[in-house]
Amino acid sequence: MLLLLTPFSQAVLQADTSQADSGGQTPKTLKNLSLDELLQIEVTSPSKEPTPVSRSPVAIYVITGEDIRRSGVTTIPDALRLAPGVEVAQIDASKWSVGIRGFGTRLSRDVLVLIDGRTVYTPLFAGTYWEVQDTLLEDIDRIEVIRGPGGTIWGPNAVDGVINIITKTSKETQGAYASAGGGNIEQGFGNFRYGGSNGDLSYRVYGRGFTRGPEYHMDHDNFDDWRGFQGGFRMDWSRGPRDSFTLSGDAYKQEDGERTGYSTYTPPLSTNVDGNAELSGANILFKWKRAFSEGNDIQIQGYYDRTNRYEPNLGENRDTFDVDYLQRTRISSRQELLYGVGARGSDGRFITVASGLVFFPFHRLDYLVSGFVEDDINLIDNKLLLTAGSKILKTNYTGAEFEPSVRLMFTPTERQTFWASFTHAVRTPSDAEEDFYLSSFIGTAAGLPVFARFNANPNFAPEKLNGTEAGYRQLFGKSFYVDVAAFYNHYHDLFSQDVTGGLSIESTLPYPTALPPPQFRNDLYGSTTGGEIAPEWRPARFWRLRGSYSFLHMNLKQTPAVGIGTGVSGVEGSSPEHQISIGSSFDITDRLQIDLTYRFVSALTAESAPAYSTGDARIGYRFRRHWEFSVAGRNLFQPYHVEYAADPGGPVAIQRSVYAMLAWR
Repeated sequence: MLLLLTPFSQAVLQADTSQADSGGQTPKTLKNLSLDELLQIEVTSPSKEPTPVSRSPVAIYVITGEDIRRSGVTTIPDALRLAPGVEVAQIDASKWSVGIRGFGTRLSRDVLVLIDGRTVYTPLFAGTYWEVQDTLLEDIDRIEVIRGPGGTIWGPNAVDGVINIITKTSKETQGAYASAGGGNIEQGFGNFRYGGSNGDLSYRVYGRGFTRGPEYHMDHDNFDDWRGFQGGFRMDWSRGPRDSFTLSGDAYKQEDGERTGYSTYTPPLSTNVDGNAELSGANILFKWKRAFSEGNDIQIQGYYDRTNRYEPNLGENRDTFDVDYLQRTRISSRQELLYGVGARGSDGRFITVASGLVFFPFHRLDYLVSGFVEDDINLIDNKLLLTAGSKILKTNYTGAEFEPSVRLMFTPTERQTFWASFTHAVRTPSDAEEDFYLSSFIGTAAGLPVFARFNANPNFAPEKLNGTEAGYRQLFGKSFYVDVAAFYNHYHDLFSQDVTGGLSIESTLPYPTALPPPQFRNDLYGSTTGGEIAPEWRPARFWRLRGSYSFLHMNLKQTPAVGIGTGVSGVEGSSPEHQISIGSSFDITDRLQIDLTYRFVSALTAESAPAYSTGDARIGYRFRRHWEFSVAGRNLFQPYHVEYAADPGGPVAIQRSVYAMLAWR
């Protein structure tokens, strides 16, 4: 939905940060915040420049740090369940499928994910490894979720949406924070952060560790236990009113239980193997912003990211370097120009572990160069805004690609906004689609074993989207807010798995074997329609109610071809048609808080996941000025339920869980 935000809680967070971190006081309660003030909260994802939520012509929802704290979640994917239009399905203890307005997959290949402006999208398999996207949740300022294409600003792979995780400045995290807890699934965790300052320089360091138990397995083969540690730092420095600098970095190490499938040309032909994935990495990021005058500034950002993945069936080492330049120029009182350039190089080395799974070449440098321009024209002062622009990009797999966008926003009053947009976006090919070779056992035919022998497709084309959106939001009185959005997206050149030739019989193998020649191609196309509505209501000064309903209809087709795998039904059946969320937050006293959430998700027919309803709850009590004790329960309505099929080996059920936490500020 268009600008489906939760502005209330962001201001709650800011109030909480300013008081709790500086003096350990009880956070400012909901009753002290007006909706008029909350609608002026600034977001950066729509244009990379701070813009009030009420002046952002996009479908954006803001999950604040206070929302995360009061929800009781312990991972970023679970926090994303708070946003309408976002599909989050847990696969096992450490893996999730995340999508926006359809196309949910484990790696979220059509969603661009950033942490403080650092892209965490991997070009090997196209997507985001959610299990290693982590930070101290207490330090998250907000998560800005754009539902819909954001390629004009952010570039390739921001097809269905953008998830921008933004942490607090080190100036906002002064003093010490520590927490520890555990429960039946969250078996144990500990977090620590310390922040200080010296004149215009502020800093913080943090560390966190956890161990998590497996979810429910029908065969009682509990392979998916998970543990890890992460630490990092951030420094912010201001030199006068014009210059600001940020330097930050993180490092992590994890051990992640996985089940993988192996295929061999000798019996048993296919088998599942349980093992641990050894995951580690580090990053460092630098930002500089200089303001020349109001509406005129430049920003420069650069980062280095290292990832190491040693999984039971493959391995990879990757080094990524990225630099981005952004400039804003005010042409007149009614016109502002935003433009910039960027370059990225990602050096990946693939390690073959299992026979039959190969990337060739093993060592590849993926690169991206891009430029963009956006023109904001105030057609009618404070009433009608036109935004037009385009991104142009080139990668090692594509020629020049354009991502134009046009947006129109009408604000007849300060409390009422209408907007509409058209955007073209692309997802660029990945190493897995152009350099991937795999031999996989898929069954028997006429007494012969059948192996799908996937071959690389050097002509795999970028996936393309033409998206049309419209939205409306309004604040009624002082206690009720509603945000509505609708969309129609047309896709072409979508990822497909096709058989590209006739069946051959290979007699040189240990046994005569049938070998159909499949390949990754671009033979799916079609459309999605839907919308979201998200109201918030303050029935009393101590009580906040919020809810959302998301509807999605997918209508995909396949060009004449012999498909292999799930095809159209598999894509359409991996996203829910209906999602409902209702949350109720109570400030019983200045010290006691209660939060209740109800969730409904319709069936995922392709994933053997029936529709389910469940509930979450959290009770928090602050005592002795600096201390808080809380108990949180998740998925409370049933002992366990299935959200997504695990591959291989069938679905893993997500259990009811409860944990307790003690925090000190």
